[in-house]
Amino acid sequence: MLEVKKLFVSSRSVTLEVPDGGLYHTRKAYRVLVNGAAYGTADTVVYSIYGLWPDTEYEVQFLDANEVVGAITFRTEKESYTLDVRRFGAVGDGVHDDTAAIQAAINCCPEKGRVLIPAGSYAVLPIFLKSHITVEIQKGATLLLDTDRAKFPILPGMTLSTDETDDYNLGSWEGNPLDTFASFITGVNVTDVALIGEGVLDGQADKADWWFHHRVKRGAWRPRMLFLNHCQGVTVQGLTFRNSPCWNLHPYFSQDLKFLNISVTAPADSPNTDGFDPESCEHILLAGAHFSLGDDCIAIKSGKLYMGARYKTPCSDLEISHCLMENGHGGMTCGSEMAGGVNKVYLHDCLMRNTDRGLRIKTRRGRGEQGVIDDIVFENVVMERVGTPYVVNCLYFCDPDGKTEYVQSREKQIVDERTPRIGRIAFRNVKATEVACAGYFLGLPEKPIERVEMENVSISCAADAEPMVPAMACGVEKVSRKGIVAINVDKVVMKNVTITGQYGERLECENVAEVVE
Repeated sequence: MLEVKKLFVSSRSVTLEVPDGGLYHTRKAYRVLVNGAAYGTADTVVYSIYGLWPDTEYEVQFLDANEVVGAITFRTEKESYTLDVRRFGAVGDGVHDDTAAIQAAINCCPEKGRVLIPAGSYAVLPIFLKSHITVEIQKGATLLLDTDRAKFPILPGMTLSTDETDDYNLGSWEGNPLDTFASFITGVNVTDVALIGEGVLDGQADKADWWFHHRVKRGAWRPRMLFLNHCQGVTVQGLTFRNSPCWNLHPYFSQDLKFLNISVTAPADSPNTDGFDPESCEHILLAGAHFSLGDDCIAIKSGKLYMGARYKTPCSDLEISHCLMENGHGGMTCGSEMAGGVNKVYLHDCLMRNTDRGLRIKTRRGRGEQGVIDDIVFENVVMERVGTPYVVNCLYFCDPDGKTEYVQSREKQIVDERTPRIGRIAFRNVKATEVACAGYFLGLPEKPIERVEMENVSISCAADAEPMVPAMACGVEKVSRKGIVAINVDKVVMKNVTITGQYGERLECENVAEVVE
């Protein structure tokens, strides 16, 4: 029998994990019964059910043909009221501005209430959340973000307190407290919120000017699809996010978050459309997500030097499971804005296809002594046609000074308050096929990567692999059918590691203190 696990239950929905050994998809499709009635077919490990009734007992059964192979019982949450946005004046024709009607429903919703956005097309400007409510965007409902940036409110980057002893940070741009347009959905200091449903949030950046001159600030920096600033206890379930002006999902200094069964898509050439960018957050579960976009699928961050030194808040305790990453730059990235540190990240049972890199760690001199990346684990992962599956780059040439002598020097520099650190990185039970370079680990000569551990790892180079630059640092040349390169590493541990199809040695070392095979 499958040990079905409950990940989240609301008043109207549930998300379950069906662990049959599959990664993103289950090994086979299962018929689903809800209280004995046919509901549909489950073909993903993380599976959600909608249309439930509040405060009601349910049994969900999973059938292989006519045999019950898994079951679970649960009770839905209580609900006080449902407020339908149509009753507040929302038209849902894709033309009328429905922002005020939807915002009024949210503002008026009592605790444990639900704001219902039924089927239709809703033209909107940024929407703001409030605490202790559920917002359900039902199947057939699409929210269309306005394309005119002049209509958007702006979140100030930093406001000094009246007594000039403290500051209030609302806007954020690439690790700095800067003025930013309010996001499609914004939560500031909210708690106990569920954003659920089978609907779509369309940022319409393909119909706007957000992607043009994207490095130029015009009024303010570009908005996200979802921005959660100092929030707690927020769950996002089932929704599709597409065509974001910039990063898609950006939790910021927030805790106890769940992102389940979401889909995040953007064209492959869209700039900075990262899928999921938690920054200085802790206790996050990301499960059953599908990413296909123009930048890193997942990018874990903790600010640039000012934010890291000022708040000393790492991104910590993240679990990422049963996700599908496609067509981005990195499957999962740490950095490069990580001056507060990143630790305790566990990615497991995931599938990556056609991404430039699998695990990608990006840092550089100047990120600071708080910028410690440690205890990062990849386990039970399959990578297909991923250019370089493992990259740790401590000489990443980002920022205006990124190609200066201080940042890029291969000579030892003084270890001081500007020097970041990479601790333990582990890969277990990982298979990568059709790669260009098996792995590239580039540490600092004055502060080498402490430990790279690979166990039960299989890597095969593509016979027709296109040459690529494995790590974005000065002096790193394009390679093809290359083994693992380790530069400035204290310890490399390789247990049951096979590499096939490469030219030359399977492991090339420079300034590596110890290799254990």
